[in-house]
Amino acid sequence: MAFHEVRFPTALSFGSIGGPERRTEIVALTNGFEERNTPWVQSRRRYDAGVSMRSLDDVADLIAFFEARQGQLHGFRWKDWSDYKSCQPSQEPAFDDQIIAVGDNATTSYALRKAYVSGSAVVDRAITKPVQGTVRVGLQGDELTEGVHYVVDTATGMITFAVAPASGETITAGFEFDVPVRFDTDAIRVSVASFQAGDVPQVPVVEVRVR
Repeated sequence: MAFHEVRFPTALSFGSIGGPERRTEIVALTNGFEERNTPWVQSRRRYDAGVSMRSLDDVADLIAFFEARQGQLHGFRWKDWSDYKSCQPSQEPAFDDQIIAVGDNATTSYALRKAYVSGSAVVDRAITKPVQGTVRVGLQGDELTEGVHYVVDTATGMITFAVAPASGETITAGFEFDVPVRFDTDAIRVSVASFQAGDVPQVPVVEVRVR
């Protein structure tokens, strides 16, 4: 699958419906108890961009974007307005938002990630599509300079240091990020009459695994 490093128009994704989904396999036992398991380490996100269509111009922009991606063929970036920062939505990303790794005096490349914490439970999410110009990196509590101390691959979410961090040094990062997705349909059906009456098309979008 090819991936186009282009973001779905944010004016059209704003107001969309969607979020993370999990797959849980549940077996009911004869004694009334349950066994629950999941084949997924990370959740997968789904969205419906259709609900944010407000005019026929919006629909025209959608169709142009859909045609350029050739339906489900090519992936693209999606801004999830409910979850697109390494910090709280009301804050701005800081270099110490997330602990992404600990240096070992040999490794120079590290992957961005975001931790979701609730009580003692922690789930790490791989961040593969950071937004260019938003990534800030720190080492042992000091902010580093992009282009001098490290470079960021915004197509993979990998940070590469000019010099490998020493053993035990804490590597932190803050960033904005997109979700890698594709259309989950090969057809978009729009009726001008029904759209003007308030009926909008369904435009399903689903997260894809990359890297």
